[in-house]
Amino acid sequence: MLLGAHVSISGSIAKSVDRAKELGCTTFQIFTRNPRGWRAQKLKESEVEEFRKRREEEGYRVVVAHMPYLPNIASPKQESWRKSVSVLIEELRRCEALGIDYLVCHLGSHLGKGVQVGIERVAKAVNEALSKVETRCVLLLENMAGQKGSVGSRFEEMKEIFARIEQPERVGVCLDTCHLYAAGYDIRSEAGLEETLRSFDENVGLGRLKVLHLNDSKGGLGSGLDRHEHIGHGHIGREGFRRIINHRHLRELPMIIETPEDEEGDYSYDLSVLRSLYQKV
Repeated sequence: MLLGAHVSISGSIAKSVDRAKELGCTTFQIFTRNPRGWRAQKLKESEVEEFRKRREEEGYRVVVAHMPYLPNIASPKQESWRKSVSVLIEELRRCEALGIDYLVCHLGSHLGKGVQVGIERVAKAVNEALSKVETRCVLLLENMAGQKGSVGSRFEEMKEIFARIEQPERVGVCLDTCHLYAAGYDIRSEAGLEETLRSFDENVGLGRLKVLHLNDSKGGLGSGLDRHEHIGHGHIGREGFRRIINHRHLRELPMIIETPEDEEGDYSYDLSVLRSLYQKV
């Protein structure tokens, strides 16, 4: 089972490997930099070498990175969009240097200009970034939770984006379970999960699905609320996750938790719940 968490790079990027190991992760996700700013310190050759060395020593086959919080590649505002694309280019370069396999990117908001505008901006951003960087790292577009102004909450929107991408072989999808449920996809039930995957396959293609973010949902079905909850404590529930992580199309994928760390539990708790639900074949 490729199961892990989003771990901190505090102190050095290489320390993320140790944190993942301590949690018993078989894969993990990081930010390559401070996620709350536009500017990033240049990677030192020594920290790149140390990260690659520690990863190899611990045998991590798949490592995922996540874009910082501020970029909005769907933005209709040229200055903001330009800065967002610059960060995307920079992150792809950092991932290539570190040997990271996947870079997850939120699609963002059209800021009231309409989903069609957002779709065009996202595709243009992806095309520009990929044209500037040669990398083995695959860019993953993450589904949104159906918030007001969001782009990519529906599979039909993702289909339109992929139709405009010039190098589709370099782009995949990361599906977040909380976002799916909040956007109206009833992945809690067996019938709902099957219908969701059927629709995804029809619109985007299951072959493009590379990573899962496993988060329960504080919000109800179709709430549009992007609020992650501990596994089994939210509306998807333990049985919902049992079905998801054992599904024939999903069970081999890298799965990453981004659940809260609070008085109700932490990463260790949520990872143990998921391990208990996983059925070995």
